[in-house]
Amino acid sequence: MTAGSRAKSCAACSRALRVICGIEVLALGFTAAAQQSPKSEQLQQQVQELKQEYEATTQALALRIATLEQQLDKEKQTVADDKTKTISTAELAAEQAAGKVLSGNSSQVGAKFQGELANAPTYDFIRDADQRITKLQQQVGAFEFHGYFRSGYGLDSEGGQQVAFQAPGAEAKYRLGNEAEAYAELIFVDNWLNPDQDPDKAWAKAEFMIEANTTNSTSYANFPSGIGNDQFRFREAFIQMGNVIESQPNAKFWAGERYYRRQHVDINDFYPLDLSGYGGGVEDLDIKFGKMAVAFLSGARPDIVTQNGVLAKSNIDVRVYDIKGPLGLWAGWFDYATSKGGQVAAASVSVPSGAIIPTTSGYAFGVGHQRLEWHGGFHAFSFQYGAGAASNFSSNGAGVVIPNPYLYLEKSRNILITEQMLFQPNDRFAINPIFIYQRTRDGVPQHGWNEWVSFGARPEIFLTKYLSLAVEGGFDHTKNPNAPGQYDAWLRKITFAPQIGAGRKYYSRPVLRAFVTYANWSDGLKGYVGGVPYRNRTQGLTYGVQAEHWW
Repeated sequence: MTAGSRAKSCAACSRALRVICGIEVLALGFTAAAQQSPKSEQLQQQVQELKQEYEATTQALALRIATLEQQLDKEKQTVADDKTKTISTAELAAEQAAGKVLSGNSSQVGAKFQGELANAPTYDFIRDADQRITKLQQQVGAFEFHGYFRSGYGLDSEGGQQVAFQAPGAEAKYRLGNEAEAYAELIFVDNWLNPDQDPDKAWAKAEFMIEANTTNSTSYANFPSGIGNDQFRFREAFIQMGNVIESQPNAKFWAGERYYRRQHVDINDFYPLDLSGYGGGVEDLDIKFGKMAVAFLSGARPDIVTQNGVLAKSNIDVRVYDIKGPLGLWAGWFDYATSKGGQVAAASVSVPSGAIIPTTSGYAFGVGHQRLEWHGGFHAFSFQYGAGAASNFSSNGAGVVIPNPYLYLEKSRNILITEQMLFQPNDRFAINPIFIYQRTRDGVPQHGWNEWVSFGARPEIFLTKYLSLAVEGGFDHTKNPNAPGQYDAWLRKITFAPQIGAGRKYYSRPVLRAFVTYANWSDGLKGYVGGVPYRNRTQGLTYGVQAEHWW
């Protein structure tokens, strides 16, 4: 409450005391007159009635004064205006009542006067308002809203809608000026137990996330099924709790569906390790020399049904991380996966009806190194090896979608190496180079090894606090002796993008950008890159605008 409000309250109290004194003097006058008048009994009765009304009014005003004195010290600044308005209303009502008493209209005092107030008594109104405001503040503090989106529009050099340039056999493409869709992830978090995460108390939160994307064909979906439809997916819905074990205050327990400790290469949106799915586990267990996480995660293939039901794959994932060592932090992980087979009940794109899918298992492991404070950015390296049902480094599915691969899934193999860094020595320049090498085999005896080599970089020059220029170049070489074309070829892509951003950091967002993208590829990929407008060519160009943000 402000100093002015306090002064007004004190003035109101003084006026109330003056009113009381006036009533006392008036009462004494009535008493003296009664003693001298021959109609003393009638006057005495009137005096008694006036005294009773006076006592009731005095009690109400005393309660009001006491309430105001308490509220002066206890009320928060956020509710000061509301309380000032309430006090002003009470003061006005009190002055009006006192005026009526002094003018002889005492019948308006007491019960009738109390009924004229907006709330009776005023203390109850203040208390209830405080409780409602406190609850509202708690709810607002407990709620979090996070997310990511990118959206824009582009055209190809032939005048059609923008297409993306990606080499077949490459599990990702370089993103800048090469994303032909609108995409969003909307995350809602409710910290419903100990939202401030007091270190002496347990805490809990619930999180869910909706993923959405559209082909940019129109601002809403209104086409036959499968043609330009908007897509919505429920990607996260889990509860996490912490500080529930005294000896492990930092341990976090969780269950539900979630993105689980994914590794990410940003400029081509590649996930070397993604065990996201359904399950539960515990993270950040203190093991003295580092931290540990253990989880059970599963996924399924609804397009494949056996006598056991929908084909499923389960994973036991164990990770040790934040281990201090030479040149930074080290990590290691191990995953065991199993999938129970059976006879296919109905034909699908993947397998024919009646096919036998054997029960398979597999394992995967990896090591990683990272430096989180490195020349204004970071450095990260990973090596992974997978075999059998765990060879795809994912909780989803039970193998790649090719005709009946499951007879040989046990023999599938995957070797993956990634290297990425962000280098930002000052607020005028930053660069993010990456390198990826992957060698895979599906296990079919007559099939050889597939290879994917990728390297690229995105430098950014910050011209002012808000203006910058981003340039992204990427090279992919893929080799697939098992594909119909048996290609052994390459694709190159470069993008120029002037930007308006929120700061001088590489990851400053939001950002608005215009872009021009040029790509070319070897003859071995003719017909595999660029879709219809470039199916008979070995080069292409697109241009457009895009907005990107995360929060």
